[in-house]
Amino acid sequence: MQITDIRIRKIFKKSRLKATVSVTIDNCIAMHDIKIIQGAERLFVAMPNRKGQNDYIDIAHPIDSKTRSDFENAILTAYDNYLTNNKVS
Repeated sequence: MQITDIRIRKIFKKSRLKATVSVTIDNCIAMHDIKIIQGAERLFVAMPNRKGQNDYIDIAHPIDSKTRSDFENAILTAYDNYLTNNKVS
C-alpha cells in the first residue's frame, strides 16, 4: 500500500478539530473525512466514522499498528507542511 496523495481540505483554527483531510491510496482508492484532532498530549488522526447506537464506528481504518502509524505520520507531516507553506498559525 502506498499513500499517493494527501489533501488538506479544511483548516479549523479555534477548535480541537484542526483539519479535515482526504487521502488517495495507490492512485486508485480515495478516503475522505479523515480528521486531525488536538488530543490532550498530541495531534492524532481520526478515521472516517458514523454514529452508531452508542458510539462512533470507523467506516475505514488501518488493520495493524504499523500501517496506522505510517498513515498517521504521513497525514501529520502533510498537515505540518501545509501550515508551513501557507503561513497558517
